[in-house]
Amino acid sequence: MRNKKTILSASVLFFLGVYTYGQEKDSIKTNKDSIKTNNVEEVVVLGSRAGARSKTDSPVPVDVFNVKESSLILPQTNIGQILNAVAPSFTSTVQTNSDGTDHLDPAQLRGLGPDQVLVLVNGKRRHTSALVNVNGTPGRGTVGTDLNAIPSFALNRIEVLRDGAAAQYGSDAIAGVINLDLKRDTGKLAGQISYGGNLTPTANDHTGDFDGQNIQLDLNYGNKIGTKGGFFNITWSSQFRNPTYRAGTESGTLYNAYNAIEQRALNDGVNLSSLFTNINNTPNSQQIVNYIHQYAQGVNYFNNSQLAAIQGASTIQDIKDSQGNVLQKGLQSLLNFDVTDPELAYRGQSRKDFNMQVGQSKLNNHQLFVNAEVPINDDWKVYTFGGYSLRHGTSGGFYRRPRESRTFTGLYSSGYLPQIGTDIQDISLAAGIKGKWEGWNIDFSNTYGQNSFTYNIQNTGNTSLRFASPREFNAGGLRFSQNTINLDFSKKYDAWEGINVAFGAEHRYENFKITQGEEASYATYDVSGNVWNGNSVRPTDFFGALLPGGSQVFNGFKPENAVDKNRQSVAAYADVEFNFTNWLLVEAAARYENYSDFGSTFNYKLASRIKVAPNFNVRLAGSTGFRAPSIHQIYYNVTSTLFTNNQLLEVGTFSNDSQLAGLLDMPKLKQETSKSASVGFTYRIPSVGLSFTADGYFTRIDNRIILTDQFLRKDVPSDAQKEYDKLNVNGAQFFTNAIDTETKGLDVVISHNARFSGFKLDNSFAINLNRTKQVGDIHSAGLLQSPQLEKVYFSEKSRVYLEEAVPRVKASLSHTLSWKDATFYLRNTYFGKVTGADIIDVNGDGIIDFNEHQQIGDKIITDISAAYQFTKNVGLTLGVNNLFDIYPTKNLAASTNNDQFIYSRSTSQFGQNGRYVFARLNFNF
Repeated sequence: MRNKKTILSASVLFFLGVYTYGQEKDSIKTNKDSIKTNNVEEVVVLGSRAGARSKTDSPVPVDVFNVKESSLILPQTNIGQILNAVAPSFTSTVQTNSDGTDHLDPAQLRGLGPDQVLVLVNGKRRHTSALVNVNGTPGRGTVGTDLNAIPSFALNRIEVLRDGAAAQYGSDAIAGVINLDLKRDTGKLAGQISYGGNLTPTANDHTGDFDGQNIQLDLNYGNKIGTKGGFFNITWSSQFRNPTYRAGTESGTLYNAYNAIEQRALNDGVNLSSLFTNINNTPNSQQIVNYIHQYAQGVNYFNNSQLAAIQGASTIQDIKDSQGNVLQKGLQSLLNFDVTDPELAYRGQSRKDFNMQVGQSKLNNHQLFVNAEVPINDDWKVYTFGGYSLRHGTSGGFYRRPRESRTFTGLYSSGYLPQIGTDIQDISLAAGIKGKWEGWNIDFSNTYGQNSFTYNIQNTGNTSLRFASPREFNAGGLRFSQNTINLDFSKKYDAWEGINVAFGAEHRYENFKITQGEEASYATYDVSGNVWNGNSVRPTDFFGALLPGGSQVFNGFKPENAVDKNRQSVAAYADVEFNFTNWLLVEAAARYENYSDFGSTFNYKLASRIKVAPNFNVRLAGSTGFRAPSIHQIYYNVTSTLFTNNQLLEVGTFSNDSQLAGLLDMPKLKQETSKSASVGFTYRIPSVGLSFTADGYFTRIDNRIILTDQFLRKDVPSDAQKEYDKLNVNGAQFFTNAIDTETKGLDVVISHNARFSGFKLDNSFAINLNRTKQVGDIHSAGLLQSPQLEKVYFSEKSRVYLEEAVPRVKASLSHTLSWKDATFYLRNTYFGKVTGADIIDVNGDGIIDFNEHQQIGDKIITDISAAYQFTKNVGLTLGVNNLFDIYPTKNLAASTNNDQFIYSRSTSQFGQNGRYVFARLNFNF
């Protein structure tokens, strides 16, 4: 109810601005200086090679967000979250408990995948991340661009092209293009210091108070180089972000009776785990039995019958007859009952001590970015830009409980919470020369980028190593490098109302590398401390369960997973714009690309803008496009060795070029292809400062690449089973061109500005409606071609991630009111409903249908802030993001993992951190 009132008041404010302006308009005749109408439209360069034009005159929809100005008032500070707040067609939220994805938020445009939007910096292609999103989140199986490797304080503005543009810019630009325009400011040092955190009753695992503290320092300095327009601009940003804690209260079984006795022994200096390595093959079993008899008497909450049964047991294992019937229970059977609550009381612990760390991860982030340009003469200039980013993140995994075999209680008697440490290093450098020669604009450049993930697993162990296990492991890492050379030509001709001709060429080199981890991060060891060979005796826990190998929570990359692969591509394009008259503009573009690994592709685009009236335009576009399979998707692989049916068998993700993929006749990955169409209009009413744009769009993508679920040996056809057996494989998943999709949507943007009596009022309303669905048959192939396996190729969970985990409706209504040195900001953002991926009994009828999912309801998030400039050099901003502390719909019990995940971790709306309050000191000298 409170939010509805907020929306109502915000809407009243929106139209009050229009009304007030209309009332004040009559006074212009008597006091012309009292009102100044802003008729200067923002211009865009994205989507055209003919130079800048106004947004409403563009033949394709382009949004422009002035980050330099809005950074003073916006609650958000990184690029992903800024766009998620201000651009309804854009979606990105902080992930939790998703390994490396916790530190890199998947970003989506128009409901399409993170890898189907192209990112440019100063108009040059940005490299993607090294991370392959293989976890249960939206965008599973994709490789996106790490937007947060660039400090938002380095940006002048962000342009978002909401239209297919692969014919102009190449691979990935199916949903659109995001261009990050760097600052060119000179002559001053500007900066801001921000402090904030989450002030919410759900903080600290729903005990309240304050968490997620964030301190950020941003500095920007620029100066002139020479006297002909040269400059350099440099930005430094450091962020120190604490985690948030949004788990409930652990409700599962934590301790069994053996854990209780083990603790009493430890208190007396006896470590029971030191008395055996494999409980089924130990010569001192009687000593273990005696110790258990002795220390069981110290567990004062055992009742008489329990204690009598324990004292009466003379063996560890059950005594059975020849038929397998139990003649006398051993201690393994007698000590496996739940004693969680009394044992917690004995140890002075609570159930919350065993909570996972659910929420945003801990993060330290340091970034340096430079933009520079130096004229050589009146016609030519050299330029360079790039940066370095180092981000260290720490996120939690699933708690290793004392009662579990994966927990070695000889070292961790109360279990432990393993942590995934990630060092993300990002390097980029572009350099080029551009100028004019006989009427031609020429730009020659080289752009290099590298992104790497290194995994350092902490507070964990290799359980099979028992006491010899380290607590920290280098689990290996991923690295992606890209080098792009561009040569571009463009020229304007005076025929008709103007013609612009552009053409160019591109060469791109890519490298993907997986580095193996240290041996202990992936290996399983036997009782002698040697790597298990499949025949030697493995260590067990007290109950006889084998102790697993590898670093708990994240197994390291094995030597067999290590790859170092590269590929190249060349491209040529042509782009022509015809201004036949002052009311008719037609654009045509074509692009040819050839890749060394899958072949060539040709794409084209036609777009037009028709000026029906001076302030009313109709625009339409149609194009084909493509996305090359990322080199990561071709070569990524990670496997584990498990002991199944008395055999060493492999299970995991097998690369597209693996021997198994070849034996199963899995087709080589090829490009995704798309057909896109859009139609819309723009309308301006300059007298009242209003502009309207509306664009409908349709995108068909064929041969979309997905990551399948696991094809288990028992489920595949007999011919495939034979190939599994040749390589000792029990389960495998692959990247494959498995599905076709269709996306339909509508974008509407209404902008208004007014100036009256010293006030400046800017209002904006934007809404995106979209729907993506899988169409046609599943493209199963080779020996895995079977109707029964189609739900493994494209599972119900994968369908939800693709179609329903991201809001189909998202809208924002924002207002900025300035008066003298004060600025006030109000924004309401509507996030439509989404669907949880878990398949559970939602209606409680005891029957779980194959497509029964929980609906996560729609919500409205309100942000508010106020800024005041005390002097021309110093200002202060105070604000609140999510003013009313709104959270997503709570999970049903079946999806909470013993009350740990109170909110869904498999959807993308607005996160689960709650209210965020902040203060920001702005300064410039």
